[in-house]
Amino acid sequence: MRILIYLLLLPLMVVVVACGGKKGASDKESVLATMDSVDAHGLQRMQTSKSEADFKFKGKDYHSIVSRTPDESLPHIKNEMGDTYVDNKIVLRLMRGNEKVFDKTFTKNDFSSVVDAKFLSNSILEGIVYDKTTSQGIVYAASVCYPQTDLYMPLSITITSDGKMNIKKVDMLEEEYDDIPSN
Repeated sequence: MRILIYLLLLPLMVVVVACGGKKGASDKESVLATMDSVDAHGLQRMQTSKSEADFKFKGKDYHSIVSRTPDESLPHIKNEMGDTYVDNKIVLRLMRGNEKVFDKTFTKNDFSSVVDAKFLSNSILEGIVYDKTTSQGIVYAASVCYPQTDLYMPLSITITSDGKMNIKKVDMLEEEYDDIPSN
């Protein structure tokens, strides 16, 4: 039951994190489009999206930009029903003032060290969103999923202040046990 709750809460978390941010006057814009589209050839693709976040890490101001676009050059994914999906690429840029800390274009293959090859071959890169800062670095939540299903692999990308990256699979069972109150 808890896993079902997590599966239902992930899209809500993506929207909240992508649409959240500083309150007040700002000329920065966050956009999250969730509607998929189908072209004349029957190819289904997620909409382009862009989200920005401003936050402090170790006393310094950071600005993050995450942009998702369907990429026709990536291999297409077919599901059991024969529907064909275009995979996504996601650009993650992290700035500290005018200094570029991190700039990378992700595809699902960037997660091959932590996600099973069979799962990757049938999935698309769904999204990356800013999550939080920890003593280890700036944490982004990412997911690789079977298109238009609740089957996904939750992932965590941590970026250090000097631009080094660490990717790991999020063990949802650990989170479940963390949520159980102790007596």
